[in-house]
Amino acid sequence: MKQSNMIVIYRSSTGFTKKYAEMIANEMKCALEDYQKVSADMLSKYDIVIFGTRAHAGRIDGYQKAKKLFEKCNVGKLVLFVTGATPNAAADVLEAFWRQNLSEDEMTKLPHFYMQSGLCYEKMSLTDRLMMKVAAIMIKHKKNKTEQDIGFEEGIQRSFDNSSRVYINPLISYMKADMKSIAGYRR
Repeated sequence: MKQSNMIVIYRSSTGFTKKYAEMIANEMKCALEDYQKVSADMLSKYDIVIFGTRAHAGRIDGYQKAKKLFEKCNVGKLVLFVTGATPNAAADVLEAFWRQNLSEDEMTKLPHFYMQSGLCYEKMSLTDRLMMKVAAIMIKHKKNKTEQDIGFEEGIQRSFDNSSRVYINPLISYMKADMKSIAGYRR
């Protein structure tokens, strides 16, 4: 594939989003940068920005702040990916997550992808570890647990990594199939 005027930028707290960003940048043969190191001027040099971040407490971590940065840029196309501990197979949960975080316009116009990753208590902030402990206590004492509740309770017991190169395939396929129109698109 021909190198494009594209960059992958990421926000990563425990390493999962960075790992996926590196995979995507390698596959797409494009630039890679930590979100903390980018500016509107820098991003304006690119036709396509792929932004990766985590799902955190039901939200797309840092998306609103990043969106303001992108609005200042002359970027032709923005693509979003989010990582999280929820399994990719939980389609209903993920659809509700997207609808909670993206406007109707973004749902239809912003290419967005989810990539199952994991939990890393060792790299979590103290606040995040406390939030997980509270969630574990709440779910432990819940009566009439659903199958999803039981899966959540089991899933947050310890650190795990379910990251897989397979989870970048939908984004990569989208990018490769739509490369010409993406590169020519302007807001």
